[in-house]
Amino acid sequence: MTYLLKTHRFLPLLFGLLLLVGPVSAQNETADDPTAESVIEGDPVDSAADSATEPAPAGDVAAGEGDPALGAALWKENVCGSCHAANMASDMTGPALGGVEARWAGEPREHLYRWIQNSQRLIGSGESQRALALWSEWAPTVMSNYTNLNGSDIEHLLAYIDGIYTGSYNPAGQTIGPAVAEEADETDNTWLFIVLGGVLLVLSLILARVTSNLQYMVEAGEGAAPARRTLAQILTSKGMIAFVLFLVVVIGGYTTVNHAIDLGRQQDYQPEQPIKFSHELHAGIQKIECQYCHDGARRSKHSVIPAVNTCMNCHRAINYGSQYGTAEISKIFAAVGWDPLEGAYIENYDQMSNEQALGIYRKWIENRNYNEGVDVDDLEELIDEQVEGIYGALTNEYTGDNRVPGPIEWTRIHNLPDHAYFNHAQHVTVGKLKCQNCHGPVEEMEVVYQYSPLSMGWCINCHRETEVQFQDNEYYNSYERYHEEIQEGTRNAVTVEDVGGLNCQRCHY
Repeated sequence: MTYLLKTHRFLPLLFGLLLLVGPVSAQNETADDPTAESVIEGDPVDSAADSATEPAPAGDVAAGEGDPALGAALWKENVCGSCHAANMASDMTGPALGGVEARWAGEPREHLYRWIQNSQRLIGSGESQRALALWSEWAPTVMSNYTNLNGSDIEHLLAYIDGIYTGSYNPAGQTIGPAVAEEADETDNTWLFIVLGGVLLVLSLILARVTSNLQYMVEAGEGAAPARRTLAQILTSKGMIAFVLFLVVVIGGYTTVNHAIDLGRQQDYQPEQPIKFSHELHAGIQKIECQYCHDGARRSKHSVIPAVNTCMNCHRAINYGSQYGTAEISKIFAAVGWDPLEGAYIENYDQMSNEQALGIYRKWIENRNYNEGVDVDDLEELIDEQVEGIYGALTNEYTGDNRVPGPIEWTRIHNLPDHAYFNHAQHVTVGKLKCQNCHGPVEEMEVVYQYSPLSMGWCINCHRETEVQFQDNEYYNSYERYHEEIQEGTRNAVTVEDVGGLNCQRCHY
């Protein structure tokens, strides 16, 4: 009887704690499960799946009133650049998007919304002549469905497309697609987990105290003379220490795995390089083909960093930059040992001391800038600054490289883990992908940054959605069944997934 009375004193507190934890957990589960409300109200769960094929709501942004900055974020979030050219003027996997509003002007604006949300549904309805014409031109390439976008989202996207195409929107110096607009609306449940953790901690202490009292009463009933354990003794007991150690191992393992997953995946990582090389100038303005410099991309696993000799193919003649004058080009000359005053490579340059090498380029910088009309009073300061820049760019105290003559140590931006296999030639030569599919609009980048997340999920989604260039491609001649199905009309396209692109061994050999 005494045993039961003492035990019952703790039951109201335990019951109250369980009531507190129960509603919070139920509320969280309901919020996380989009079908929970339908199930409670008696609607079939399948209705959620069925509604996914319906066009999204129109939204409250008027036609032509979209925000290009929000459109840039949506462009990046939905990976539109994997199929459409970033300049909006060139065809890629999908058509050029510049002027899309004008091309759809002959039909209700709703048709353009429906096309973006679910193109095949609009084609099947037969309501849009523009949709049928596009399908006739681009079949069997199927546009991905974006039923998550409402009319407002589409207006923002159209504003961004038009801004890039006409040049009216130019986020100079900004990363394309900065913070995603929806991120601000995401619910942060950190506080909830902290509260639940605190509740569970209190509950565990109460249960430990209950267990201690029960043990005391059992021993007292057996005629022993037990001593009550204090809270300090409970907290320092073997069981509590084992639990804390277990918690440390779990949290440490979770943190380690998360950091390991993120290794090399610094999206938007944009380090400074030893030489201020502008891709916007070279690939954008000058229209130099990516594979002219990164020639390994079409024939090997790596795209390779171009050798300085590749730079010299042009810079023997171009020795004064439009933006930096002699400052950056002199670094190239100093790395390879080119004497721009003599127009020839320097003999035994690799055996020269830093002082001898820098003396040659000091003289060159002085002559070239004097001829460009630099004020004599400013010339000495300019020479010292550029010579120091050459030394700083071509030496590295952290790696022990203290020699000016030698290779340029570029800072790596994209770095996949060793257990992930990626072959550039497979994607560029066989898959016919543009560099921009993964690296983004490099031709618009003054300083290159990591455009894509490079996560496993990102790669898998691409393999699921990307159609291979199957026709007239000798690499796929062995897939006879797929060729027959295409000829018979039972298959419209072949994705990377169809040819084994999701096999684990393809990427984790």
